[in-house]
Amino acid sequence: MFDSVLVANRGEIAVRVFRTLRRLGVRAVAVHTDADAGSRHVREADEALRIPSYLDIEAVIAAARASGAAAVHPGYGFLAENAEFARACREAGLVFVGPPPEAIEAMGDKIRAKRTVAAAGVPVVPGSHLRGGTPPRTPHGSADSYEPGLSDAELEAAALEIGLPVLLKPSAGGGGKGMRLVRDAADLPEAVASARREARSSFGDDTLLVERFVDDPRHIEIQILADAHGNVVHLGERECSLQRRHQKIVEEAPSPLLDAAARDRMGAAAVAAARAVGYEGAGTVEYIVSADRPDEFFFMEMNTRLQVEHPVTELVTGLDLVELQLRAAAGEPLPLAQDDVRLGGHAIEARVYAEDPARGFLPTGGRVLALAEPAGARVDSGLDVGAEIGGSYDPMLAKVIVHGSDRAEALHRLDRALASFTLLGVPTNIAFLRALVRHPAVVSGDLDTGLVERALGDLVPGAEVPPEVLAAAALERMRALETGDDPWEIPDGWRPGAHAWAPWIITPSGGDPVEVRVQGRAASARVAVGGDAPVAASLTGAFTLTYAGRTTSFTAARDGDTLWLGRDGHAWALGEHVRAEAGAASAGTGDGVLRSPMPGTVLAVKAAEGDRVSEGQPLVVVEAMKMEHAVTAPLSGVVTKLPVRAGAQVALDAVLAVIEEE
Repeated sequence: MFDSVLVANRGEIAVRVFRTLRRLGVRAVAVHTDADAGSRHVREADEALRIPSYLDIEAVIAAARASGAAAVHPGYGFLAENAEFARACREAGLVFVGPPPEAIEAMGDKIRAKRTVAAAGVPVVPGSHLRGGTPPRTPHGSADSYEPGLSDAELEAAALEIGLPVLLKPSAGGGGKGMRLVRDAADLPEAVASARREARSSFGDDTLLVERFVDDPRHIEIQILADAHGNVVHLGERECSLQRRHQKIVEEAPSPLLDAAARDRMGAAAVAAARAVGYEGAGTVEYIVSADRPDEFFFMEMNTRLQVEHPVTELVTGLDLVELQLRAAAGEPLPLAQDDVRLGGHAIEARVYAEDPARGFLPTGGRVLALAEPAGARVDSGLDVGAEIGGSYDPMLAKVIVHGSDRAEALHRLDRALASFTLLGVPTNIAFLRALVRHPAVVSGDLDTGLVERALGDLVPGAEVPPEVLAAAALERMRALETGDDPWEIPDGWRPGAHAWAPWIITPSGGDPVEVRVQGRAASARVAVGGDAPVAASLTGAFTLTYAGRTTSFTAARDGDTLWLGRDGHAWALGEHVRAEAGAASAGTGDGVLRSPMPGTVLAVKAAEGDRVSEGQPLVVVEAMKMEHAVTAPLSGVVTKLPVRAGAQVALDAVLAVIEEE
């Protein structure tokens, strides 16, 4: 085993690898950019070195040499599937904890990968990788049936020969970028053109392939392990069908679709694919499977790295995949044969993202003000209180993984774990995840990759903030001002014979202002939210609210003028808690104010102060995590304030412009 390993990554995966290194007694070395200098993975390492970028191969190699590390673990993302990086490690005398660069190259190009695995007898989806676009008569391709680099006209012709619907896919990358589903022949030219543009922008390569689209597909993958001595085993499957925009959200093992015979066939094919490229280490073979024909499966791609969802396999097998990666990289033979692999119980993982489902899943950010990760569950996380979440890296913050004796128990445990996960200061998808794991189709195991998109109306929490949350915010403001013993200093609206109403304006993030009126003190009051009738309410203890006869507790944190409240996996940001003058109207408050829907960089400003603009006119373009969003005028009028310029960094809900009606 190595004495010292550098982890060329950040966040939760770096922390996760460190956990195994500590257990094995191996010195853990971190790298970090300036933005990550104070992050958790830096503090948990034995040594940390600054690099300008996680994609800078020369800097990572230099850091490994300077630290005395014998090996480099790439994690996932960044350089994990970069053959040039694996080769640079080898040339520098460092062990790359992953497959040989030749295997990465063979599987990194989708067209070449399909050619390779088809030669090994692995089923592939009929597509443009078949010469002339003609699909095979059997699920198996042949070694000479592939042809990369089709022109636009050839791609369109191949799509029509294969038969619509088809899926256009970049050959050089994944993650859903550049993928286009085409059901109508009239849409083919524009779909090809836009897929090429996105592929070129994302991967520097606009080579496309076209495949037959399998309706109601399920995404099932097989975990494999291989050593340098020719041994290859598989560790069963993971179901990854719960996706949004081709990004996985929830993964589980085993799949509720497969029986033992199907598992064995898919596992044997995955082992054959790994052998075909001389694979070493941990890898994943991904398949597309028809929901109504689980016996028919097709190779999609091979991920030549550790997967984000590897913990579910660890929980059902009892194995540490990072340890097995390290031992294989160190030249040790696999400690188990195929007959030794046993699957026990059921495991499910949910990915927590810094995104706002109510705003179309736009990336979010901010500073972590309060954090309580669930007990009784495995949480792979790079978070801690005070962490700054920006728009420079992937929005995944943490993973919650549970194990149960069966699938129903695992789903229940995951729901309860998510309900106890409190993260204030950064909007997340935790409430959305709770709704997803309780959806009837998920509970029944009736999954496919389009389920989440179809069910979004049922899964995305509404923009309306519950009245008790608004009441709690107003009572918190009352309580903050109830200081001292002089009754004349307490703003409780006391009058001879009765208390007057104290009105407050509460503005939820991304929502409209609401007037909340309070009569009495925070510990004993009547509260009227908006136009609702007054109800008895009180705020006591750390943050226990009684409202209309129901008592509940919140986690609370304040950030300047914004109060964050959390409960049952939900989090609300309630800003601009200013005490209103008696009788003040909330209608119109905030009208004409453009706020940034996500933290990021201003790419373009399309107006100037004094300009007349129309409702719906794009005024500012904000970019975060390679996603652009045009912010439009909420009404017609004159731009009176425009405090941002191109290149400026803006926070979530930062004011971009103010428009006044003429």
